[in-house]
Amino acid sequence: MVVMIPRLLRGSVGAICTQAALLRLTPSTLRHLTRSSIVFWFQVVSAAKVCGVASESPSVKRLRLLVADKDFSFKAGQWVDFFIPGVSVVGGFSICSSPRLLEQERMIELAVKHTNHPPALWIHNQCTLDSEVAVRVGGEFFFDPQPTDASRNLVLIAGGVGINPLLSILRHAADLHRERASKGRGYEMGTVRLLYSAKDTSELLFKKNILDLVNEFPEKIACSFHVTKQTTQISADLRPYITEGRITEKEIRDYISKETLFYICGPPPMTDFFSKELESSRVPREHICFEKWW
Repeated sequence: MVVMIPRLLRGSVGAICTQAALLRLTPSTLRHLTRSSIVFWFQVVSAAKVCGVASESPSVKRLRLLVADKDFSFKAGQWVDFFIPGVSVVGGFSICSSPRLLEQERMIELAVKHTNHPPALWIHNQCTLDSEVAVRVGGEFFFDPQPTDASRNLVLIAGGVGINPLLSILRHAADLHRERASKGRGYEMGTVRLLYSAKDTSELLFKKNILDLVNEFPEKIACSFHVTKQTTQISADLRPYITEGRITEKEIRDYISKETLFYICGPPPMTDFFSKELESSRVPREHICFEKWW
């Protein structure tokens, strides 16, 4: 089944009505879509089934989706348009899993903050195991090196739920390290440093996953967690990684080199600030990648 509908801009108000044809799909049609897909201007919209729902923090739900369609793929850092039957607004959520998880298990993961946006409300209040939705990949914010590309270091700067696409990139970098170590070939990944800021430690998402990667690759992956409004005691296991206060421009400048790429995702003022600081420090624009919310 093929339906031609113009491509949406992520976050566009136009999402409310331009996807009407898709949103009228019945549950039986969605079930059929697990074996087929809808193409929008050469981009694939694939059926997906919720196979995991968990609380990642007091305000964030984590979803695991099964996407059986073999034509569905993504690059680390990209997002999906998220279509919910019966909900007239289309969501836009960054993927936080690695492409390798999709390749091996046909799974992707999302982490969605509670807001009054209808798709987020549905995820927090109505989504259950086996709920059927549809997804389409988009975005130019990604890390997708080819085996013969020059080795690069990464600095990932995250604020709040802006960690989502950066976690996907971090996990992809870890997969590249594993492939190089086990097979002696593939892309030669440099170092990765994550600088991640949130209100308090309860809102630092994926803490365990991140620290597991730091411990697995102590010479290759490092992280620094920043908390801005911490009111409770910080646990002993987190304390070595915690700085109380915002990420500073001095910290960022310490990692500038010609081999380093910077990826930034967080609230727009934070993204604007660090991208301008890097430019003023003579980092080439093509080495500064950022994702803005709107």
